[in-house]
Amino acid sequence: MKLTHALLVSALTAGLTAALAGVATAQTAPVPPDKPAAPAPDLPDAPQATAAVMIHPNGPTVVMDTSMGRITCQFFERQAPKAVANFIGLAEGTIDWTDPTTKKKEHHKRYYDGTTFHRVIPEFMIQGGDPTGTGMGDPGYSFDDELDPNLNFDKAGRLAMANSGPNTNGSQFFVTEAPYDSLNQHYTLFGQCDEPSVLVVKSMTRVPRDGNDKPLTPVLLNKVTIVREGQPLPAPPADAAPAAPKQ
Repeated sequence: MKLTHALLVSALTAGLTAALAGVATAQTAPVPPDKPAAPAPDLPDAPQATAAVMIHPNGPTVVMDTSMGRITCQFFERQAPKAVANFIGLAEGTIDWTDPTTKKKEHHKRYYDGTTFHRVIPEFMIQGGDPTGTGMGDPGYSFDDELDPNLNFDKAGRLAMANSGPNTNGSQFFVTEAPYDSLNQHYTLFGQCDEPSVLVVKSMTRVPRDGNDKPLTPVLLNKVTIVREGQPLPAPPADAAPAAPKQ
């Protein structure tokens, strides 16, 4: 897929941008600054921040059983209906997609099961949703951003679409382990993960990784389950005990 929009990154990450120039078409979240930006002290809450507190997850729940534990998130279906419908359709195999390796159209095939988290960055996020495990794969189509001004990356555990520029959402997603204001209004935010899930994310980001932030030992997304209202969560796998995050 040829992309026409360059990934915007801050001046602080110019060196890493140059290092990644060979994979400029990869879908990605931006490289984080050294530390999350701290809120300005002694200032009253802005109106949009107050409104954001009132936005609660309002759709089905997604359960991601990984090789390092379970990640459970509830969707913001009203704020990001396209992203939620796309994720559910790919997860359950109810929408068609093109295999990024074989270029064959797939019907009634679950997209996410058996993929990996191909990019993990401590104190930032984990990224997955690419069957090729390279950051270059997509489902053969893209859809537009859904940016709610009152829904931002102001807490840990945000579930969002990765992209390679405006309106290039496909299948790749990321989950944050800390607030990051620099992501606000650049990435479609479509879910919120619970606190135990953030601990799993922290464990994932601290595994040994290469220069492209890819785990040296694959971190697997074994199975994705969509849980509608009134349905019970699936029983955890027998080997689902998550590792404690390294300090």
